[in-house]
Amino acid sequence: MPLSANNPNRTSWLYVNKYSDFPIQNIPFGVFLTREDIITIGTRIGDTAIDLGALHQLGYFDGIPLTDDIFLQDSLNDFIADGRKTWRAVRNRVAEIFDANNETLKNNTKHKEIICFRLDEIEMQMPVHVGDYTDFYASKEHATNVGTMFRGKDNALMPNWLHLPVGYHGRSSSIVTTHIPIHRPQGQTMPEGADQPVFGPSKLVDFELEMAFITTDANDLGEPIPVEEAEEYIFGLVVFNDWSARDIQKWEYVPLGPFLGKNFASSMSPWIVTLDALEPFRVASPKQDPKPLEYLQTKGKHSFDIHLEAGIIPKGGKETTVCKSNFKYMYWNMAQQLAHHTVNGCPVNSGDMMGSGTISGPTEDSYGSMLELTWKGTKPIKMKDGTERKFINDYDTVVMRGYCENDDVRIGFGQIKTQLLPVFNPKKKK
Repeated sequence: MPLSANNPNRTSWLYVNKYSDFPIQNIPFGVFLTREDIITIGTRIGDTAIDLGALHQLGYFDGIPLTDDIFLQDSLNDFIADGRKTWRAVRNRVAEIFDANNETLKNNTKHKEIICFRLDEIEMQMPVHVGDYTDFYASKEHATNVGTMFRGKDNALMPNWLHLPVGYHGRSSSIVTTHIPIHRPQGQTMPEGADQPVFGPSKLVDFELEMAFITTDANDLGEPIPVEEAEEYIFGLVVFNDWSARDIQKWEYVPLGPFLGKNFASSMSPWIVTLDALEPFRVASPKQDPKPLEYLQTKGKHSFDIHLEAGIIPKGGKETTVCKSNFKYMYWNMAQQLAHHTVNGCPVNSGDMMGSGTISGPTEDSYGSMLELTWKGTKPIKMKDGTERKFINDYDTVVMRGYCENDDVRIGFGQIKTQLLPVFNPKKKK
């Protein structure tokens, strides 16, 4: 099925600012609460949210085999499970309906009032029920930086790192979407020079600038997904902040890896941008040396040129951009990650999420975490209000954005904004 929704010459009868992340060529998918307190699946063009449930009920998807309630749900899981053929058909139809040359809905005021919403009339929800969440560690620059800090330059990368996409299973219950605040975590840490651990709030809360991909139902128990087929099972991507408590993590991670230092919160952008929408932005992955084993070898372009940035907003202050990176720096691409994840027969389901790991680039201003940007706190970053940050302070808000751009079109992800609150304080019973 052709990707007619990606036609760079198409314009919409809805207003779209030229700097918008959401032109008619994007058509992402999300879930929102309407002004009538109804949860629906929708998409977005410019600053207009579109109720796909209403669009379907009014007959605009006639000819596409969809169940009656496919968009009348509180998650995208069932829609994602329908597979790429359905995703493409729906995106193509939405592009047709809102094309500047199509007056069917444009001239139907009654239908437009039911289908179209201003952004201030909706409230974004989690777009998927995340059943399982895996986080990779796939940026060579990030792994080298962190390894250098803790093991020295000569032992920065562990012996397995250049041979496989290293990952761990995270906790899906603490994944939230934008504008949901989180609390500073508590746990055990080992203070410098001490011989006994202490319990208390983490002093080194950090962001991790990542992206994550969402899968469809992909395989049965025992069935690997070949690397050349892996992208068929990737629905789309979000910008992802995989929060970390560095001091808790340092004490706990040997021998079994991250636990309380990672599972307290992760934040995702609310609109899932399909892999189809990102097609014009494919680029070659970094050269891999040594050559991976055969089951991880890819041909063609499997990375994407996605500009990423993170900023910090102090309470009552203005945002300071602290890093600018790019998804194309990833050493291990998504196809390799999914192929490795399933080579042992691990089944992958609709709505599963795979985090990229921190995305750091080759320059100091492209490092994707405060751990690297301040080099373990030895190089504080100055905010616009004159204060300094080694890590994230209580009441700071971390903002992340991502977008692709060429001469024809800009495709973006919007933003994630998450405020860090103090340690949770349970209300005392009267």
